[in-house]
Amino acid sequence: MTSAASARQPVYTHLVDGFGTVTITPVDPAADAGLIHGWVTQERARFWGMGEASLELVQEIYEDVDRRTTHHAFIVAREGEPAALFQTYECAEDRVSECYDALPGDVGMHLLISPGEGDPQPGFSASLMEAFLSFVFSDPAVRRVVAEPDTRNTKAIARLERTGFVLGPEVVLPEIDLPEIYLPAKPARLTFLGAPQGH
Repeated sequence: MTSAASARQPVYTHLVDGFGTVTITPVDPAADAGLIHGWVTQERARFWGMGEASLELVQEIYEDVDRRTTHHAFIVAREGEPAALFQTYECAEDRVSECYDALPGDVGMHLLISPGEGDPQPGFSASLMEAFLSFVFSDPAVRRVVAEPDTRNTKAIARLERTGFVLGPEVVLPEIDLPEIYLPAKPARLTFLGAPQGH
């Protein structure tokens, strides 16, 4: 296990006025496991479903994500400081597709904002979302972003609504029990954001 900074380079850079430069870099499972473990095991991240995960399990989970071509994980940094964990996935290749009719160009996302230091900064989450959605929609194949926060995570649902996501139905994502990963069933609220005009 190394604590060295990831050698991976950002795949996207976005300047947010009044906020700073946001970089999006693929997760390096070995280098980033400690950082991610520190985030996902906090009470505030309980809806991430990894509160009891060991450091080794977190690394194994992101090694599994890293091997996939349909699922991706990124560390989002502001001015070089890690600020969030974002994940994207092809909806047609994910359990969410069992809960709605996934369309070509549908990309799912998960978001975990870092705990941060000091008082919450107004607009912090919104600025990170702006940068990340700019990144996702920079792929011309993406027609729509789908998010499925836990139905009990009212703060995340409200944040998505403020960003422009349209609320869809409440569903139950089915359990996944595979040798390399286990995900319990999850009550979720589907939300949708279409690509910008001219995309």
